[in-house]
Amino acid sequence: MGTLWAVGIGPGGAEFLTGQAREALDRAEVLCGYTVYVELVAPLFPGKETYTTPMRQELERCRWALEKAQSGKEVAFLCSGDAGVYGMAGLLLQLAPQYPGVEVQVVPGVTAALSGGAVLGAPLGHDFCVVSLSDLLTPWEAIEKRLRCAAAGDFCLCLYNPSSRKRAGHLKRACGILLEAGKSPQTVCGWVRNIGREGQSARVLSLQELREAELDMFTTVFIGSSATREIAGKMVTPRGYEAKCGW
Repeated sequence: MGTLWAVGIGPGGAEFLTGQAREALDRAEVLCGYTVYVELVAPLFPGKETYTTPMRQELERCRWALEKAQSGKEVAFLCSGDAGVYGMAGLLLQLAPQYPGVEVQVVPGVTAALSGGAVLGAPLGHDFCVVSLSDLLTPWEAIEKRLRCAAAGDFCLCLYNPSSRKRAGHLKRACGILLEAGKSPQTVCGWVRNIGREGQSARVLSLQELREAELDMFTTVFIGSSATREIAGKMVTPRGYEAKCGW
């Protein structure tokens, strides 16, 4: 039996590969994943067999990788960011009992909340929540409840999948919910597009301005707490040292 690694390759591919991820990709005979993710790292590993499927064929992709590993191949299943954060690690582990003998190992990566946060400064310096605005697998009612709870707790928020052609109004709707739940229109926010890739861009803005922003699936959004500040163009959420140390 072969090994199946669920590998987080970071948002930008080669630039964000951890040592553990690179080792797994070196050892793998087969690279499997969503087409865009495989294309990000395949040039680093020429000659390896690749298998890709487009968006919304996750189940087929996972089953193919498990079958390949069961046949004795060493397989790396590529996920953007971290394999366990909106990645395929969970689905692979759910399916794995149907493929006796296959060992699934989860290899951590740099999720967009961390890499995007670094571009903006330190927006997640204190307690935060991560919420996906995609309602393909999660009912919007559940997403709205989570947004309201995050606002009530004055958490910083990192939003994945803020918008797409079919969900063009989701970010505006989410911002409206947060405003209704008590967040100030002047709450410091930020977004980063194409993290670690060609054409990376970012902006710090208010929640009121964010509500009218036109973003896409390649963008990660950050919404501050009441303590978040813009400092020299950076988005910063203090941990509380200024109060503790009296400065």
